[in-house]
Amino acid sequence: MKDVTLNQREQARLQVLNSVLEYQLPTTQAAEVLGISERQVRRILAAYRREGAAALVHGNRGRQSRNTIPEETASAVVVLASGKYAGFNHSHLSEVLAEREGIHLSSQTVSRLLNRHGLSSASRHRPPKHRIRRERMPQEGMLLQIDQSHHAWLEERGPGFVLLLAVDDATGTVANAVFQTGEDTRGYFLLMEGVIRRYGLPLALYGDRHGVFKFAGKPRHIQPPVEATHFSRAVQELGIEQVFARSPQAKGRVERMAGTFQDWLVSELRLAGAVTIDQANAVLQEFLPQFNRQFRVPAQQPKVAYRSLDASVFLERVLCFKHTRQVARDNTIKFQWRTLQLLPGEERPSYAGARVEVLEQSGGQLMVRSGGEVIPHQEAPPRPGALRASNGAQAPTPEMAHVVRNLARRGLTRLQLQRLAALEAAVPQRPEDAEPRRPDAPPPGRVPRASRPSGKPFTTPGSRVYPFEASPGTWVFPETRSGSTWT
Repeated sequence: MKDVTLNQREQARLQVLNSVLEYQLPTTQAAEVLGISERQVRRILAAYRREGAAALVHGNRGRQSRNTIPEETASAVVVLASGKYAGFNHSHLSEVLAEREGIHLSSQTVSRLLNRHGLSSASRHRPPKHRIRRERMPQEGMLLQIDQSHHAWLEERGPGFVLLLAVDDATGTVANAVFQTGEDTRGYFLLMEGVIRRYGLPLALYGDRHGVFKFAGKPRHIQPPVEATHFSRAVQELGIEQVFARSPQAKGRVERMAGTFQDWLVSELRLAGAVTIDQANAVLQEFLPQFNRQFRVPAQQPKVAYRSLDASVFLERVLCFKHTRQVARDNTIKFQWRTLQLLPGEERPSYAGARVEVLEQSGGQLMVRSGGEVIPHQEAPPRPGALRASNGAQAPTPEMAHVVRNLARRGLTRLQLQRLAALEAAVPQRPEDAEPRRPDAPPPGRVPRASRPSGKPFTTPGSRVYPFEASPGTWVFPETRSGSTWT
């Protein structure tokens, strides 16, 4: 038997297959944990009996498929599907491409290609399926249901926030829970870090199709194809399968737990007098052990399915945000309004032109890597323009403050929000911002409207109205036009 190296995902599959061979896990539940069909489970199981662990390694690993679609053909299909044949379902589109465009691809290939670029097929109406209650997983750690709960946890005593929680499917215990200001990737990183450090790596996660777990949109600033989100990339590196629910009822265990916490935990927070999110988290960590001891359900099998984290894996380098940057000629990279200077190493004195990876951890710490090796860095010396601005030669202007106030703050990191607040504090306020305007006062910079003279104001073919001089020194600013009546 040849030696093979299994990654985290293949190790998880090996553990599930061993449970099936030891008659501890039925094939149906093994397929659900692995995210594949029962038939595929039987195929892998048969190969595992013949070849051992080598059967879990894909035979085409590291090789390009012979049936790879050329880039020109794939681009042409995407352009036609989003333009000329927009609205066609994938099966119909494959036939039209073969008849009219000479592109012969199967409907499955067309569907896979367009789904990768965010072009889903037209809606199909299917008959409703009969639903039955799903059995619990037989071992603790096989499946964790994760979700969030928006609720007034502090009632009227403090700000609003959300609860992120992970519930074990086999025992019903809350593996971890944490209060966060919103449902974002950083919060789920903290949630999973607590689970892994306390219990280990679960085999699978069961959640909804939130943007943190599964990329479903197509924003303009992201060029397709988008392979994974930061969270899905992290759990894939840890060898954890993701199972996506299509309805709240599918993950009913965590939904019911959130409803219970909205009653029990709110009372506990009121009794403890918590008024901040930090105090609420402290009460939550004291509440969880007692709650789990009281309502824990014994698993069908006493064996625990949690896997220990490999010693060579640094959890803080996996549960983080990873961004790719290209090094400039002066060995600097740009990251979130900052310039990082890469320091030379013993084996490589310069990284100019190389592609490096910037790791942003939950606490805001930054790490730069290239080929798995950490590159030391420091803050780059500022440019002359920045030095002149810091010395007062180029002070912030009120126009800059106006831009900052109108800047969309969604998606900004904590460090960026702090810098925006510092910039707003440094910019002098305009007179109209310092003193509140009276409701009956005219807008700033405008003159009270006078009666319109007999002459018509100056307009453009696009019906845009410009101010006109009603009398010497008096200007009228028309707002809208309805027919022949000016308002």
